Amino acid sequence: MGAHANGRVLIARPMTSAVEARARSEFDVEFRQSTQPMSREEMIASLRDFDVVVPTLGDAFSAEIFAEVPEPRCRLLANFGVGFNHIDAAAARAAGIEVSNTPGAVTDATADIALTLMLMTARRAAEGERLVRSGHWQGWHPTQMLGLHLSGKRLGVVGLGRIGNAIARRAHFGFGMEISYLARSDKTTDYPAARAESLIALAKSVDMLVVAVPGGAGTHHLINAEVLSAMRSHAHLVNIARGEVVDEAALIAALQTGQIAGVGLDVYEFEPHVPQALRALENVTLLPHLGTATEEVRSAMGHMALDNVAAALRGEAVPNPV
Repeated sequence: MGAHANGRVLIARPMTSAVEARARSEFDVEFRQSTQPMSREEMIASLRDFDVVVPTLGDAFSAEIFAEVPEPRCRLLANFGVGFNHIDAAAARAAGIEVSNTPGAVTDATADIALTLMLMTARRAAEGERLVRSGHWQGWHPTQMLGLHLSGKRLGVVGLGRIGNAIARRAHFGFGMEISYLARSDKTTDYPAARAESLIALAKSVDMLVVAVPGGAGTHHLINAEVLSAMRSHAHLVNIARGEVVDEAALIAALQTGQIAGVGLDVYEFEPHVPQALRALENVTLLPHLGTATEEVRSAMGHMALDNVAAALRGEAVPNPV
């Protein structure tokens, strides 16, 4: 195919114009036009018919899918996104298929959305915006819509990886917040930070709890009824990680009973389904998974995915194996 690297590539969603232009110039590429996740049939066909597939959130490449294609043509799933819990990476490797992701590119944008949600939930911004839009705002007064003052408060970060660290730095340097965190090992930071003994101890001690762990079996329902009941009644929870890290039913119960003061969510357990009970609550800020939603970041993610594609097609080691 002239300038094209050898091999067929499937990209599972429409991409930014910059990423699409590069992909078309460098590869024999096909783009799915749907914005919905791949169906079971599409996933099976993709493993048979393409050398590299670029899947993303919602494309559930399970062990069962790999089992359907005993001798796949595909040799790399170059995931678009840092989180890859929708792919059974062990089953992929067993089938001779490598998995890569796009770390780094997403860090700052995701941290920014965490700070957005922290401020929105603490200062009741979405609730206030709805009040103004409704036409029922009666004007300023000294006790109107009092929220949580974020500056100088204690932030608990669950998972101090790249994104958790970027959130903590913003909170400390931007808002003078005291940082404590949960991680498997001590972390070296350029700000004061205390590692908590346990998730319950962390939940008990903070004014704002932010979830920044990877998704997957190991973190499923990490934030459960026990953790929520340990939180202070004035405290807020923010989740920018994966929806299933938080037990959504337990969260709804905690909010309905006033166990915690509020929540900011960018992700949902059964995304894109958001329960009516959650949508009905005033003290809930709900964003449509905007974590990395800027043109430059989505392009950076796309270029990183294409760098992995290019390496695989040249028979080289991919730069971002998982």
